[in-house]
Amino acid sequence: MAANQGGRTRRRLSTEERREQLLAVGARLFSESPYEDVWIERVAEIAGVSRGLLYHYFPTKRDFFAAVVERESERMLRMTAPVPGVPVREQLPGGLDAFLEYVQTHAHGYRAFHRADAAGDQAVRRVYQRALGAQERQILAALAADPEFGPACEGRPETRLAVRGWLAFTTSVCLEWLRGTELSRDQVRELCARALLGVLTD
Repeated sequence: MAANQGGRTRRRLSTEERREQLLAVGARLFSESPYEDVWIERVAEIAGVSRGLLYHYFPTKRDFFAAVVERESERMLRMTAPVPGVPVREQLPGGLDAFLEYVQTHAHGYRAFHRADAAGDQAVRRVYQRALGAQERQILAALAADPEFGPACEGRPETRLAVRGWLAFTTSVCLEWLRGTELSRDQVRELCARALLGVLTD
């Protein structure tokens, strides 16, 4: 325990807690500014740590941003993981609800995640593309296991492109929603659900 200037004590953060704090600060800054405009010194200042300590956790700015992107990707994958044995059509509304809850609750992280695609650093963009690929594979696996959509999607290369297009559509809708629209969360959910079912059933 360390004492602060007011005589109170504050708990020293564990390694994992400190890492999470730094990633949260990074998510906010990267969501507000392009990759090139975020300075590691600013991250350290907001987090109340030395630049050296930040570099101890993340050797380069690229490593730091990649960790922010991977953190948000893992969150999205956990929150939207399909329930085995439940038809896609039944679990789609609930899955989208969970996803939209994540988008609202972790808006900075969601914006930061999608800013990675515009980063000039190709290594950062590859991290983003891998994360999108993981989302795509998760959806395709759920469709393949579904009794309704599995047989229809089998052997159809256009299904992958349709899912990829739907992810881009959903991203655009959600980013616009975060900027402020007249649509409620229920309306956004229905819009995204109809869009996916539409590309699968046409």
